[in-house]
Amino acid sequence: MSTRDTERRPGVPGPRTTPPRDTARTGRRSTALSTRARTRLAAGTLLAPFFALFTVAMIVPVGYALWLSLFTEKQSGLGFDGPRTVFDGLGNYATALGDQAFRDGFWVLLGYCAFYIPLMGGGAIVLALLLDTALARARRFFQLALFLPHAIPGLIAALIWIYLYTPQLSPVVAAMEAGGFGFDFFSSEGTLPSIVNIALWQWLGYNVVIFYAALQAVDRSLLEAATVDGAGNWRIAFSIKLPLIRSSLVMVLLFTIIGSLQLFTEPLILSRGSGSAVTSTWTPNMYAYSAAFERNDYGLAAAASVLIALVAAVLSFVVTRFANRRKEARR
Repeated sequence: MSTRDTERRPGVPGPRTTPPRDTARTGRRSTALSTRARTRLAAGTLLAPFFALFTVAMIVPVGYALWLSLFTEKQSGLGFDGPRTVFDGLGNYATALGDQAFRDGFWVLLGYCAFYIPLMGGGAIVLALLLDTALARARRFFQLALFLPHAIPGLIAALIWIYLYTPQLSPVVAAMEAGGFGFDFFSSEGTLPSIVNIALWQWLGYNVVIFYAALQAVDRSLLEAATVDGAGNWRIAFSIKLPLIRSSLVMVLLFTIIGSLQLFTEPLILSRGSGSAVTSTWTPNMYAYSAAFERNDYGLAAAASVLIALVAAVLSFVVTRFANRRKEARR
């Protein structure tokens, strides 16, 4: 064969060549890496506003509270130079924990939770189950009617109930006295039920909506099969529906506990009532508020707030851990 035959002729394609396998793998890897990079960039772009807002609204205030709790104000010399801020370490925490008023506030919260959580959880579950039954009518109307109190700000709701609790003004108290049933809502025995009633009125409908939405997501074929097998409404409710909405039950319980630790608006407004037994340090939050804005002791107020946050975190961990263990045990 001559050299002319081996040369590539014009217009005639040369021998087909295939890229090496290493080159193809490298190309696929680079494509996968570029896709992952684009995905991470998109995720970071979408999450950036959340993390920025979370940092500004949560991380920075908590960090500032921790820093502020380590300092206190002391008078120098004879006090003519005014107070000066000095590092106190854990002194504010020791002061808060050593204060009987602060500790008594947690006992008040314990009694409040003992009344409020069973009534809230049980009432919301019962109402949600009633709305979910086939016999229920005008469901949208009752959902709106139950949720409407939650739309009213807590301050306005507390003021409304203060009016309804005041003997000289309230038609409710007048009707109770006319029926021979007298009850002092501002007394030491009536304060806790009065505040529980306000909280129930405001938050019951909110939790009913959560439970009802969870019940609507239950597979209806399971309910129909249980009905065919002869299960009654009570058996279906407690053996099928409630176990299937366990995650919603745990979430509501968790939020209710955290909200109970933040009890502040209702007792603060109730303390303005005539002859009220609520003091300025009745709850831990009120103790922190009083320390900051009545005694101007911001270090003590910050320490009390951090202790309340720690208690809420511990209770949240305990409830979540207990719920996860129950879930794993059932599996």
